[in-house]
Amino acid sequence: MTLAAKWHASITSAQWKTLLAAQAGWMLDGMDVMLYAFALTAIQREFHLTFAAAGSLASLTLFTSAFGGALAGYLADRHGRARVLIYSILAYSIFTGLTASAHTFAELALWRALVGFGLGAEWSAGSVLVAETWPAEHRGKAIGIMQSGWAIGYILAALLAAAILPSYGWRPLFLAGALPALFTLWIRREISEPEIWKRAREHKPPLGLIFQRPLLSRTVFATLLASSLLFAYWGLFTWIPTYLASPIAKGGAGLGLVKSTAWIIPVQIGAFLGYTLFGVLSDRFGRRPVLLVFVLGAAASVPLYGMAGRNPGLLLLLGPLIGFFGHGYFSVFGAMLAELFPSAIRATASGICYNSGRAVSALSPILIGRISEVAGIGGALAFTSAFFLLGGVMILFLPETRGEALA
Repeated sequence: MTLAAKWHASITSAQWKTLLAAQAGWMLDGMDVMLYAFALTAIQREFHLTFAAAGSLASLTLFTSAFGGALAGYLADRHGRARVLIYSILAYSIFTGLTASAHTFAELALWRALVGFGLGAEWSAGSVLVAETWPAEHRGKAIGIMQSGWAIGYILAALLAAAILPSYGWRPLFLAGALPALFTLWIRREISEPEIWKRAREHKPPLGLIFQRPLLSRTVFATLLASSLLFAYWGLFTWIPTYLASPIAKGGAGLGLVKSTAWIIPVQIGAFLGYTLFGVLSDRFGRRPVLLVFVLGAAASVPLYGMAGRNPGLLLLLGPLIGFFGHGYFSVFGAMLAELFPSAIRATASGICYNSGRAVSALSPILIGRISEVAGIGGALAFTSAFFLLGGVMILFLPETRGEALA
């Protein structure tokens, strides 16, 4: 029997179903959130928005996602991971659909803010659900597969935008984003709560434990790591569709909406490979060294991508590289944060660390939008490299957790 066959044989049907639920939830989350990025040009035109104003709506979604994620972590520790996962999918699906009803900037802002609560909640519940269900030696792989759902969701958003936007406009596009709510019926029927959570819920330590030694330094540096990398990610990938579709005179690539889809899909194929390979490598070599390789790769490739706007062929070649390094490191969070904290407060701690980073990253789309008005979109994207590098520094202050048994 080969090593690969042994690996698959060690995973139960229930563990695969749990991973599928979390991956699909994250995939549909990514699809719903990224619909806004593809509709951005049409929304700007209808509501007469500047780049900065359009970026502020994306930032608002991120800001509320921080609160949704932190709250979901707390609720998942008390009421169950699978239950909160269901509520999160319902939230982002319903409010994405309601975005189509917006006729003023205030209404648009309201629905995008409420979408954010579901966005944050899904990751907090789903990542811990997988981490507590899968064995320690394969935890990185499982989280990598879960995270890869975002790339699939991004591709689905691109395909939906190309099929719906040119003929029907942005409102039907958001109506399609309500469909993931149906997936919760399957989760409710098939997914059980982890046994480790059932045991831990009987002995709840105080929430303040994560702000006390020895967990305090872990909380601080995990939050700084999440802040750095999420700031870089959202600044870069919120604006890439607009970068590709915008005229060259504005610092874009001049591809237009429909044509740019062919350039976005290779980016997300690279992202899919980055997520999954990161998990395999981090289980083999450790969380810290593999993350360093990925963030250094992102920091080096982003400026090249931002300067290649006049060369569509080069953009196409760089796309998978940007996707691979610019996404793959996210697979560290679900595994490492679970391994840093005990089960009774695991979802709460993960939710606070990761989503505090989301709150900071909410400034990123606004900032990149403002820089775009001065330096062009391509030049603004290059600015995110500094935050990839900062993330590489922050990981050095956290312990290596590969293979850590969850308690």
